Amino acid sequence: MYSIVSPVYGCAQSLVELYTGIINVFDEVKEDFEIVFVNDGSKDNAWSIIRDIAKKDKRVLGINLTRNFGQHNAITAGLLEAKGDWVIVMDCDGQDDPVFIKDLILKKDEGFDYVLAQRISRKDNFIKRIFSNLFHAILNYLSGQKWDRAVANFGIYSKNVINDILKLNDSIRWLPTFILWVGYDGTKIPVKHSARIAGKSSYNFRKLLRIALDVVILNSDKPLRIIMKAGLFTSVFAFVYSIIILIQYFSGSIQLIGWTTIILLITFFSGIIIFVLGVLGLYLAKVFNQTKERPVYLIKEKTKFLY
Repeated sequence: MYSIVSPVYGCAQSLVELYTGIINVFDEVKEDFEIVFVNDGSKDNAWSIIRDIAKKDKRVLGINLTRNFGQHNAITAGLLEAKGDWVIVMDCDGQDDPVFIKDLILKKDEGFDYVLAQRISRKDNFIKRIFSNLFHAILNYLSGQKWDRAVANFGIYSKNVINDILKLNDSIRWLPTFILWVGYDGTKIPVKHSARIAGKSSYNFRKLLRIALDVVILNSDKPLRIIMKAGLFTSVFAFVYSIIILIQYFSGSIQLIGWTTIILLITFFSGIIIFVLGVLGLYLAKVFNQTKERPVYLIKEKTKFLY
């Protein structure tokens, strides 16, 4: 059996079309399936639409979270409820076209543990593409990984892959990094990136930057290494500069040390110290959040499976 997991936020107008598209695909491939819609605190009428769909089709499970916990936390909620031997994760806004589920299934039958959808000719607007490119550039540099910006959550994953992902207790959830970490044999296939049916993306540059920092801090110590190298460089610079000043002083070249030099040096090194403390504070904050062991989501209600 296949489980289709879709986090829902701000895309109520596309839910029926998404549901219909999934039904059409599985009517064609003749496989058992279930659909898990996770309402991530959407402020529109998404939950009422999910409930209506679930009432009419026992293969649909609706999960309503108590508030907005974030896309990947909502995905985690859906993965924990999924009962299929294979799990398909896809967005609810229509940009992940259900017709490509057939291609994912055919490709995984070649012996792969997971298959990711590689989006070609992305339909995002110019600003969103710029934000996405900057996000992945920062992520690639600081994490030391080569993330494919054409790949998101859309893909098919074996139950073994999903079970191992669910063993990870990280407070920051990010499916692509988990997929790389657990290993297994995977591949990608090109798919057409469809236009959004309704609404607009909630991922602005500020939010993407925050996510990038969270993912980097969760998966890499490279920022700390960069700080250590910067500290070593500035220490060498300060040592060399001090020798130059001493030589000039004893040779009589300096009659009066200028205030400008002193102020610039104080400002420069103070800025570095504050920056270092800020990065260390970020790591400590994430460690603190992890030690609290709070759940990454809370469920308000669920529709009932009628198996």
